[in-house]
Amino acid sequence: MPYTLNVNGKTVSVDVEADTPLLWVLRDDVGLTGTKYGCGVAACGACTVHVDGEARRSCVLPVSQAEGRKIVTIEGLAGGDGKRHRIQAAWIEHQVPQCGYCQSGMIMAVAALLAKKPQPTDADIDAQLQNICRCGTLPRIRRAIHALAKA
Repeated sequence: MPYTLNVNGKTVSVDVEADTPLLWVLRDDVGLTGTKYGCGVAACGACTVHVDGEARRSCVLPVSQAEGRKIVTIEGLAGGDGKRHRIQAAWIEHQVPQCGYCQSGMIMAVAALLAKKPQPTDADIDAQLQNICRCGTLPRIRRAIHALAKA
């Protein structure tokens, strides 16, 4: 079935089944591979994207529920001007990534958190940031978030 999606400010058309996870549509049909597959059950957050400004796990979101909504992936976070988003710059400054696999989803989750709470407390971070980093970089992530809140 054909679906028209707004991805990173561009209109794209895809012809997929209604229950196809948005993750696979973004990766396989739209060609945006920054959003990663981690677990397939919305537990890890590697596949986090923004849908109408909300952090959503794209591995369990059917494409039929994404039609007509504004989707932003890690590729579109900075606005397409070729510059890094301020969160990406903070990630580099605070040396957050190790293996890096979860980081696109982590950055998207942090962007949604900071949009709602520009100066989050540690309790806010713990409550809202449910992504998993198996490398254990949460202390660096927390430092980067607090630095962004002070900026």
